[in-house]
Amino acid sequence: MLSPQVFLSFFVILALSSLAVFVARKVRLPHTVFLVVVGAILGFLSFLPPFTFISQFEFTPGLLFYLLLPTLIFESAFAMQIRRILADIPIIFLLAVVGLLISALAIAAGLSFGFGLIGLSVPFSFLFLFGAIISATDPVAVLALFKEYGAPERLSLIFEGESLFNDATAVALFFIVLGVITEGFHGSSTVSIAVVNFTFMMIGGILFGALIGNLFSWLVGKARENEVASITLTIALAHITFILSEVISEHLVFFNTQFAISSIVATTVASLIMGNYGRAKIHPSADEFVSKLWSQLAFMANSTIFVLIGLLFVRSGVFTNGMIVPILVTIIVVAIARALSIYPVAFIYNLFAKSSRDLPTAWVHLLSWGSLRGALAITMVLLVPADLEIPGWTFSISPQAFLLSLTAGCIFATLFLKATTIRPFMRKLKLDAHTDLEELQLYEAQAIIHERITERLRQHHKRGYIADGVFETLLKEHVDAFTKACAAVTSCGERNEERAQSVIRMYAIGIEFLYLKELYQYNEVNEFVYRRIFGKLSAQFEAIEHGNLSADSVMHTDGKDVFEKMAARIHGALFPKSVGTIAEENYLYYRAQSIISRKVLKELNRHDDSDAISIFSEQAFSEIIRIYESYKEQSKAKMLKIAEEHPETIAALSQSLAVRGVYKTASQTLSELRSTQLITANLQIALSDELKEAD
Repeated sequence: MLSPQVFLSFFVILALSSLAVFVARKVRLPHTVFLVVVGAILGFLSFLPPFTFISQFEFTPGLLFYLLLPTLIFESAFAMQIRRILADIPIIFLLAVVGLLISALAIAAGLSFGFGLIGLSVPFSFLFLFGAIISATDPVAVLALFKEYGAPERLSLIFEGESLFNDATAVALFFIVLGVITEGFHGSSTVSIAVVNFTFMMIGGILFGALIGNLFSWLVGKARENEVASITLTIALAHITFILSEVISEHLVFFNTQFAISSIVATTVASLIMGNYGRAKIHPSADEFVSKLWSQLAFMANSTIFVLIGLLFVRSGVFTNGMIVPILVTIIVVAIARALSIYPVAFIYNLFAKSSRDLPTAWVHLLSWGSLRGALAITMVLLVPADLEIPGWTFSISPQAFLLSLTAGCIFATLFLKATTIRPFMRKLKLDAHTDLEELQLYEAQAIIHERITERLRQHHKRGYIADGVFETLLKEHVDAFTKACAAVTSCGERNEERAQSVIRMYAIGIEFLYLKELYQYNEVNEFVYRRIFGKLSAQFEAIEHGNLSADSVMHTDGKDVFEKMAARIHGALFPKSVGTIAEENYLYYRAQSIISRKVLKELNRHDDSDAISIFSEQAFSEIIRIYESYKEQSKAKMLKIAEEHPETIAALSQSLAVRGVYKTASQTLSELRSTQLITANLQIALSDELKEAD
């Protein structure tokens, strides 16, 4: 039964986790590392009478598996782009599956040898079980450090993808090996069943996750106009997928053999589908809130986990005198095994990968060193039966306690040794340095900031808001900074004109994304057109990142990934569109292209009318304006052609668009009236309902 002390302990942990953000920054420790310290302190305090309530909130497999882990998986996978994952799926698969199997076997073999040197005899199967447990990496702590220290985006994606599927592989392997230990090894039949079960878990997880992900994406689309309902569905998706996978697995028995589907794989796939396909169905006004909500939930889950880890280690007394040497041996072996699972795999991958997709040596070093262990490893240990019997077991502590001690030692080593040294390690490898493109973006951003500041200073001085002396001092300071930034921009531009054009193109595409979202918010484009343009812009942005600056408007127009293309073919075969529908969608497409091209030109010309023109390369700036003028005119011409070919259809559509435009203006005006307190909240609701009925 949940007591008041349990809830008090939970909320105390949350409060301390929030305060720990500021303290960790001051003592220069990663937040997750400091949380373990906080947990350890709470563990010692919990032995004192006034603080015994702290121990009431315990780290249990159910808490992590059914509440916290689905939250972390969803938050991570929801933000990942399937297009980018597919580009790196070979290395992600190799690291997550092949690499983990190598790691687990290397740990078992290494510990068998290492423990033998210090006079310990432990069965190989038991060590293999530990290898599966400790090979599961924790992406949350590392990715937070990568983001803070500026690791390359693709490296972060590879690490995140590897960690997600690595966890799934580790859990699958853990249950298979645990089953062999408890039920016995029966030769080739045991091996064949294990291989089939492992394959079934992976494929079953993918298929089940795809099913649930698509179902909930459809439900979110139905609830689009109700933001609260659609957001709640994303929370339900993460936990229903995970828990339902576990429930179904309990009843999957074929030929007297228990099978299972991977709940981690299922939740990952479902979350990817929601993030890449279902997300477009969420109302644009709620999209930013969804991201912030899941960041908050992930922070709470992650904070709770690491505090509970510190609390668990203190209260369970895992670091006994007799385990110190075995723990030290284990830490060394696990570090070596991680290297063995990374370097050969990366070497083989680089032999066959394109030069543009290979892994730089510095990345391989960081993948090897930056592997932290966390909550999933502890959870798997707690899933080991407390009364597990191992033939020939001679230790004074149980097999579960033995595993817990080794796991705790490895977690502490990775957190306090690896996590605290990732920043200097990245600095030494120069992985925190800006790329040439980022360097130019930095100087241009600085120039724009100081240009805007000087513009605002002049306005405020003219209106009498700033005294003459203060104005002159601040103006000189920011004019000098603006001049310095512009000089740096010019220097970069002279070194590489294409790079200068890349920055402006990326800026222009960013403006397109912004206004495309606004058009979708007010139903001036439907979901099909929105996804079509969004995919095109994403493909163009990625092409520019890789140095392709072609101005051909036909290039990169198909932004669909392989799954979208497959779904489009199936949907087209089952539900073919009428000629009128196709004409409407094409008209909406070119109309949206025309509008966002005009918005880009307006924004760029705003710079052209100010000192900020000196920020950009004049040649590159002029070229981008020419490109978007061309885009706008081409889109207008195609709109006119469609209108001539389908006059009645487009006339009806134009009338509908005009009504939507009226609704947009009225809705924006209503929001302004409410924000200025001209109307009450009740009046806003009433007027909003009237607008919806009229729309």
